[in-house]
Amino acid sequence: MRPTLEARLEAIVRACPSLMQVMTTARALDLPDWLIFSGAIYQRVLNALTGREADYGIKDYDLGYFDPDTSYAAEDAVIARVAAAFASPLRELVEVRNQARVHLWFEAKFAEPYAPLTCTAQALDRFVSPLFSVGARLEADGRLTVVAPFGLDDLFNLTLRPNPSRPTNGFARTSASALARWPELGVRE
Repeated sequence: MRPTLEARLEAIVRACPSLMQVMTTARALDLPDWLIFSGAIYQRVLNALTGREADYGIKDYDLGYFDPDTSYAAEDAVIARVAAAFASPLRELVEVRNQARVHLWFEAKFAEPYAPLTCTAQALDRFVSPLFSVGARLEADGRLTVVAPFGLDDLFNLTLRPNPSRPTNGFARTSASALARWPELGVRE
């Protein structure tokens, strides 16, 4: 029997010690509605599919959570708490952000409107490409919850295309960066 794409993703995630350490620590922190997403997940799959080392190209581990308290002070306290939970070098690589606050700074940084989110998983709906739109959470019972609003076909087919529900100005720049690291990707515009 052929494993599902979700099962293949889970096997890749579980085979990466550094990512599992981040997942385990994040689980212990018990942040509300947390997910590890973006490159921490999709880059591991690209690396596995293209025969690269698991940590190739990994710049950070994006840890999103959702807290209705959108004050900078509240987010800053969580950032400090997360940093204290990790030893170097992971301490410097885990980037934590309250997804309830993203709309407060996104437009100024990226020159694109960004409506408020209602949960962490909703952020994945707005990523530049379906290939990047994947997150995971290690549950208390050890199960891995995978969130991929566009499915996993693009990721496992090495297909990079713009987000069909939210085209962004950043696709060309982001796809060029991804192609420089994984020239095996096929780009569909």
